[in-house]
Amino acid sequence: MTWGVVAALYRHPVKGFTPERIQSAVLTAGDCFPTDRLFAVENGPSGFDPANPKHVKKQKFTVLARSPVVAQLNTKFEDETGLFHVTTPDGASKAFAIHTAEGQTELATFLSRQFADVFDGDLKTLEGPGAHRFTDHPKGHVSLLNLASVKTASEAFGTPVDPLRFRMNIHIDGLSSWAEDDLNSGDVLRLGDAELTILAPTVRCMATHANPETGTYDLDTVPLLKTAFDRVTLGLYANVSKSGTVREGDLLEQL
Repeated sequence: MTWGVVAALYRHPVKGFTPERIQSAVLTAGDCFPTDRLFAVENGPSGFDPANPKHVKKQKFTVLARSPVVAQLNTKFEDETGLFHVTTPDGASKAFAIHTAEGQTELATFLSRQFADVFDGDLKTLEGPGAHRFTDHPKGHVSLLNLASVKTASEAFGTPVDPLRFRMNIHIDGLSSWAEDDLNSGDVLRLGDAELTILAPTVRCMATHANPETGTYDLDTVPLLKTAFDRVTLGLYANVSKSGTVREGDLLEQL
């Protein structure tokens, strides 16, 4: 059964920073969305051990749920060079070799100076070892967003809601509002050559209150969801159960 179409694909190379739209992604069974949350910037000691990597709560990092000002930066990661480009609101740009220890230290120092007293602790740039990624959910490796649900929320809130507030990987068009509620844990979707197994609904947090362009809290998204729809979820987490390539425009099929 056809279940929508892939409208857009996004990755977030550094957790909490600019979403990057991509045309296609090669998904690998058991792995996370490619180059998604590969890096994170620790906001004070998080307890993360690269020799024994485990999930760490998002509040330990420079994320929009804790430090929305990071959205004021425009960032871009280059796969070919490993450079992480950062542009400040005044248009100044700097590139960091984020795969290197030196580049990671330089990025943390730059952020500390850029935002002065915004952060609670010393910053440290981390890179996920092996297949580890700094995901929001300990088991959810890929995220899905129904654009019709976002549109319905916008209408209920009385203001446009940018889908990028939700920081999801796969944006889906062609569905009715809240069609994602009809899927259960364990259900399987095919998109392109890949297959995803549904895990759980995505519980929203303070990050969705942050404007993805201005870096300010300007919309009480979670309370508004609760008031308008008696829910605090929007979107789905899933896992890659069959490897394959997914592209914008691919149909999704429920198997």
